Amino acid sequence: MQTKDKIHVLLHVCCDELLAYIREREPLHKDRWVPAAEIKTNLDLNLPAVPRSGTQHGAQGWLFATLARMLEDDGRLECKLEGNRAFCRAVEKGPSTPLVA
Repeated sequence: MQTKDKIHVLLHVCCDELLAYIREREPLHKDRWVPAAEIKTNLDLNLPAVPRSGTQHGAQGWLFATLARMLEDDGRLECKLEGNRAFCRAVEKGPSTPLVA
């Protein structure tokens, strides 16, 4: 397997884990919409996005955003904005099996 393929398999494994976590949190929130800030904080996904020699202003949610977008593109997650806050929930209909076994 090529390095590129291995990395993409691992990203899909991360997506599956993220979606499972979101599903666990949904019953605790109105209409199942889980705040993205809560997800990023609880899973410690506010990772630096620049090399140490660069300048970053505050914590960034780039990894969460990337995984959430992959899940949206797969039709397994929906996100919405209310003001400046983002919320996510699993799509009820769609593939019931993870992309990576």
